[in-house]
Amino acid sequence: MTSPTAIELLEDLISDLEAKLNLAPGADPSVLGKDTLPPKDDANSKKDKKKQPKPSSKKETSAAAQDIPEICKLEFKVGLITKVWVHPDADKLYCEEIDVGEEGGPRQIASGLRMHYSEEEMLGKRVLVVSNLKPKNLVGFKSHGMVLCAAETKEDGSEKVEFIEPPEGAPLGEVITFEGLPPPSPVAPAQVEKKKVFAACMEGMKTNEDCVGTWNGHVFMTSAGPCKGRSVRGGAMR
Repeated sequence: MTSPTAIELLEDLISDLEAKLNLAPGADPSVLGKDTLPPKDDANSKKDKKKQPKPSSKKETSAAAQDIPEICKLEFKVGLITKVWVHPDADKLYCEEIDVGEEGGPRQIASGLRMHYSEEEMLGKRVLVVSNLKPKNLVGFKSHGMVLCAAETKEDGSEKVEFIEPPEGAPLGEVITFEGLPPPSPVAPAQVEKKKVFAACMEGMKTNEDCVGTWNGHVFMTSAGPCKGRSVRGGAMR
């Protein structure tokens, strides 16, 4: 495996910072208010810092992260497709703007769904966005995440693909939880890629007999109820 370049390392640092500040990828940090920025040090704050106990070490934090199920290291957010257009240089791709409740506006994401949805069907769709993936260049378009779908192979050999949809009452930007599992503790995009977290979760992600999205039987949940497809039962989610 080749070592990451300086540019790749810088992109990882930027992605991690955006995640901590709840910024949409590529957003202008000036959208943050003064209240969201860390306060400047003064003499009193420096004294207070000396009195504070040392924070947990990185090793302890890393060890705690290892104890949670892999699916809890991913971040799935409720989103709404607000704009969609055909990728000019790719036959199967749509380009989308998806509102996931982040400062700075919607994310730009590319999806290979032109064989399964029309532009009219895509626009206004409520979807689940995997939001802590490392950005990818897809035929010249930088995609900041992916939408989650379920798929099944029909009798004629063709594939049916449909969105896993959050219920109407779930607010944009809500982070999905998993029934019966600890609260999600998403890791940084660079760690998702390095540790192959999404790939490790894929085998367990399937719809059940009620078309509800699950991971090893644990339901994808929002405050308004479970996330589900329209008709795919027992289909792989990706």
